[in-house]
Amino acid sequence: MSHLPFPPEFLAVLAAACWAMAALFSAPVSRKMGAFAFTRWRMVFASVMLGGWATVAGSWSTLNPTLIAVLVLSGFIGIFIGDTVLFACMNRLGPRRSGILFATHSMMSAVLAALFLGERMSGTAMVGCALLVGGVMTAIAFGSRAGSATEWEATRGRLAVGVSLGLLAALGQALGTLVVKPVMEPQVDPVAASAIRMAAGFGFHALLLLVRWQPARLQAPMARRDWGLVAGSAFLSMALGMTLILAALQYGSAGLVGMLSSISPILLLPLLWWKTRVPPTFGACLGAVLTVAGVALILSRSL
Repeated sequence: MSHLPFPPEFLAVLAAACWAMAALFSAPVSRKMGAFAFTRWRMVFASVMLGGWATVAGSWSTLNPTLIAVLVLSGFIGIFIGDTVLFACMNRLGPRRSGILFATHSMMSAVLAALFLGERMSGTAMVGCALLVGGVMTAIAFGSRAGSATEWEATRGRLAVGVSLGLLAALGQALGTLVVKPVMEPQVDPVAASAIRMAAGFGFHALLLLVRWQPARLQAPMARRDWGLVAGSAFLSMALGMTLILAALQYGSAGLVGMLSSISPILLLPLLWWKTRVPPTFGACLGAVLTVAGVALILSRSL
């Protein structure tokens, strides 16, 4: 049982909040740099941050060779593939529609955890998950006002390709979580574990540069402000967000952690309202209410 003073799934909610805040400034710079370069540089910043902290804390000793191998595999699936493909989808379809597709990772996580980890949910948790998924989908699908589409909403390239990328990103996120869950014992330091995942993801990206694959190169000159945005995105989304997910997996259910980490589009609503001064649509508000009710039911099972 959890040694935390609160449900471990709460950490997944905090991770979703980190991802929502990072999304505010990630999309423009990702489109400028290209999905591969943006993800690679985020991994560089995150690896330095996490590795430095693990070194200062002396927590590398909590890892063993078997765990490191699993973390490298998880980094390849969940970060190198999942995160890169997510931003490729976002660059094609925009944040709202890519969010709809990526939110399906919550259901994928629950199904995979039930099939391969033998996890089972209580009736209350299942109702909560249904409300959560329905709320997230409702808020994203009906969150755009007629006639208010921006350049972020435009489709670049074939729609089918963008949809396929979004679903692949969701599957990568779900599989990355599934792979690492069995080895995240309480004694493992999540910061050191996250540093290994980031370094592994960067290593695979570096191989693409070594073979001079054109899409992996930086697509446009960068200003100092752009690098600041990349570093901020790396800290919130990767260094902090991904570490919180690993900490949640130490004590919580992989299925529920996957569900709760998918609420970032809901948490993004008030941030967008604050940034754009445009209130959310009725559909977005309805979705937010359903999601909050679902989260409350899921967390209540452990309170």
